[in-house]
Amino acid sequence: MKNKVSIFWFRRDLRIEDNHGLYQALQGPWPVLPIFIFDPHILDKLSNKSDARVEFILHSLEKIQSSLEPLGASLLVKHASPLVAYQELANEFDIQAIYTNHDYEAYAQKRDSAIAEWAASHSIEFRSFKDQVVFEKDEVLSGQGTPYTVFTPYSRKWKERLAANPIVNYPSEKESNYYQGFFELPSLTTLGFQPSGLRFPGQEVSQQLIQGYQVQRDFPSLDATSRLSVHLRFGTVSIRSLVQKALGVSETWLNELIWRDFYFNILHHFPHVSSGSAFRKEYDRMEWRNDPTEFEAWCQGQTGYPIVDAGMRELNATGFMHNRVRMIVASFLVKHLLIDWRWGEAYFAEKLLDFDFAANNGGWQWAAGSGCDAAPYFRVFNPTLQTQKFDKELKYIRKWVPEFQELSYPQPIVNHEQARVRVLAVYKKALDRQ
Repeated sequence: MKNKVSIFWFRRDLRIEDNHGLYQALQGPWPVLPIFIFDPHILDKLSNKSDARVEFILHSLEKIQSSLEPLGASLLVKHASPLVAYQELANEFDIQAIYTNHDYEAYAQKRDSAIAEWAASHSIEFRSFKDQVVFEKDEVLSGQGTPYTVFTPYSRKWKERLAANPIVNYPSEKESNYYQGFFELPSLTTLGFQPSGLRFPGQEVSQQLIQGYQVQRDFPSLDATSRLSVHLRFGTVSIRSLVQKALGVSETWLNELIWRDFYFNILHHFPHVSSGSAFRKEYDRMEWRNDPTEFEAWCQGQTGYPIVDAGMRELNATGFMHNRVRMIVASFLVKHLLIDWRWGEAYFAEKLLDFDFAANNGGWQWAAGSGCDAAPYFRVFNPTLQTQKFDKELKYIRKWVPEFQELSYPQPIVNHEQARVRVLAVYKKALDRQ
C-alpha cells in the first residue's frame, strides 16, 4: 500500500513562514509531503555553471530542511522535468492533492497547466494560491474595469484596496501535519554547478533603514537599501510581512513593493511583453546600431564613463546593482549607444541574483521609453550630471573603478552631446513612421 499524501510544491516561495499554499495544504486531511523540483528546462539554459542563483536556492532549501527535521519531516527534491517528477512521485505515493502558489511568468503558466491537466487525469486535486504579490490579476483595476498602465493611479487604487482589505497572514510555521520521513538534498555538484563565491544579503531589514529610505536611497555609496530583492524573487521572505513593516513608516519604501505588483499586473494583462515585443509596439520600429564591440565595453565596465562602468563592474562581481545606477547604465546602453534594450535585458537576466522577468522587462522598457509609464524617449541621462548628483564624492566610483583617473582608463566610447542628438533623431524617425 502506498502512503496517502498531499504534496506542497515549493517554487518562488522558499520559506516555511507565512506561506499561503503551504498553510492551506497543512490544513488538509492528508500528511503533507513538501517537494522542490530542479527543472532542466531552466537549469540547462544557465551557461555559467557557477550561477549563484542555483546556490541561493539550495541554501534556501537547506534552511527549509532544517525547519522540517525537528518535526520528523523532510523536503523531497527532484531533478527532472515537472511532469516526470510527478510521474515518479505517483509511483511512490498515493497523491491526493497538489498544493502550490501562483507563478505568473509565461513558462510557469504552461508548466502549471500541464501539471494540473496531469493531476486531473489521475483524479488528483490541483490547488494554487496567491502568495508572491499582495494584489494580482484583476484585483486592482480602474473605475472602467481596465488595467492600469501608469504607476501612480495604480498605486493609489492599490492602497485604497489594501485599506479596505487588510493583509491576512498565514501562520504555516505553526502547523505540523507533515509526512514523516527523511530525504537527502542534492549537492551543487550533483546538479552540475559549482560554488559562486558570492555572499548573499541577509533577509532582515531595520526600521531605521526603512525610515531613512526616501532620503538616502539614490546614493549608491550608502548602505541604504534593503537588498531584499533576491529574497522577494525566491520568496524567502513574505511580501505581506514586508508591506506590514512599511505601513505608516515609509511611503517610499512601500511604493517600491507596489512596483512589484504593478509589473506582475502588466505581465498578466499584456502578455505580449513576454515574447520580446515592446509594450508600446510602435517602438519596435527602432533602428538600433547594435555595435557588438561597444556592447562588450558596456558589459565589462570599460565605456570610459566611470558611473556606468562602476555599475557594470558591481553587477559582474556581486550579482547586484544599485537601483539608481541600474537606470543610468540602462539609459546609457539604449540612448548613448543605440543598442536594443533587449540586449541589456538579457545580460541582466544572466547576471542579476534578483532577476525577475516582470521587473527586469519593466525596468528596461522604462529606460527605453517603450514601456508602460516609461521615461519619455527624449529623456537622456547625462552620466556626468548623474555622478555629480548621486556620487559627488566619487566614493562609489572609487570602489569599483579605482583607475578612473589613470591613463590606463579608456576614453569615453561616445560623446554625450553627439549621442543625445543622434538618439533623438533615430527615435523621432521611428515614431513618426506610420
